[in-house]
Amino acid sequence: MSELVTGDAIVLGLRPAKLPSRALALAIDLAVVGAAFVLMSIGLAIATATLDDAALAAVSVASFLLVLVGGPIAVETLSHGRSLGKLACGLRVVRDDGGPIRFRHALVRGAMGVVEILMTLGVVACIASLVSARGRRLGDVFAGTLVVRERVSAGRVAAVPPPPPWLVGRFTGLDLSAVPDGLWLAMRQYLTRMHQLDAQVGLSMAEQLAVQLATRTGVPVPEGVPAGAYLAAVVNERQARDARRVFVAAQTGSGVQPGGAIASVPVGSGPSTGGAAAGVPVVPAVEAGGTAPAATGFAPPA
Repeated sequence: MSELVTGDAIVLGLRPAKLPSRALALAIDLAVVGAAFVLMSIGLAIATATLDDAALAAVSVASFLLVLVGGPIAVETLSHGRSLGKLACGLRVVRDDGGPIRFRHALVRGAMGVVEILMTLGVVACIASLVSARGRRLGDVFAGTLVVRERVSAGRVAAVPPPPPWLVGRFTGLDLSAVPDGLWLAMRQYLTRMHQLDAQVGLSMAEQLAVQLATRTGVPVPEGVPAGAYLAAVVNERQARDARRVFVAAQTGSGVQPGGAIASVPVGSGPSTGGAAAGVPVVPAVEAGGTAPAATGFAPPA
């Protein structure tokens, strides 16, 4: 298991790319680069038909370096580690710290690739990838990079686990209006993958996310509550509020009942009453002459 986590708390090192997927991506890249090299060679042969042998040799070496070496380096630099083959296979090259690669990383990988892939027909790269615990070839070792699986099938995406029962409903008055979508996404990604993380890495991630969440809400993390359980309880509270909003909207149709209007209570404006959480649209009493909707027997989720 790798321990790479981006600044957005997106786990990258859980699924390092192994030899089969990397070999398939490399085959696609070599096919594309080879086709470009052949087309460029044909064009240069026609354009330099009148040159002498020395000039032809210089042009050939320059085209080789430009297409077979410079091309992959430029593509990986501009795409931040996603070549055509890696994009097709759902792979990506990242730094050891989980960040996007830069030109120097792509340059070292490309230079070493000439030796361990082109000059040895990939034998050295295959051996190094098989020996490495994270599937790294020599270019990755010298450049300080790692190829990871960026694509996860939808069938393997886990649901957000529920919080401990003693925390359910504890954060009904918490103001969540200042929490950005990026932080919600990071929290969900952590909660769905926390059981795959190393214990120390997962604890560190949970604490960082809890601090960011407490800063946004203005309320510190309750004492004695583990960071992971705190995140799960807050995410569960937001899901409950969203479910109640959808339920109220479905019951009222266009949002206005025959005898009254829906009053939207701002999030965190005060303690909840009548079992409704703060930030949940509340249906007031029916005005005189109005007709109350028939009871459905369905209670919104707590």
